[in-house]
Amino acid sequence: MVEVVYRAEFFREGDVYVGLAPELGVSSFGDTLEEAKAALREAVDAFLEECERMGTLEEVLEEAGFTEEQGRWLPRQPLAAELLTTGSTP
Repeated sequence: MVEVVYRAEFFREGDVYVGLAPELGVSSFGDTLEEAKAALREAVDAFLEECERMGTLEEVLEEAGFTEEQGRWLPRQPLAAELLTTGSTP
């Protein structure tokens, strides 16, 4: 399988930890943060393997904003990241 570098975010929702790979639209969960990380890795691997099997991996990654550099797929990097509120003025 090709090497894909992806962003992972983790949240606590009630009694479980939820892991999200936002650019890929993949999520999973676990009872601990470590379980959520492992479950997310497994879910992303399964998603990418299925895309590869279907012959759509390159298309899916490009549509998600990834670029290929030296055999690795890298996510796009934001110029800035902020939390904004609706109705606010600059």
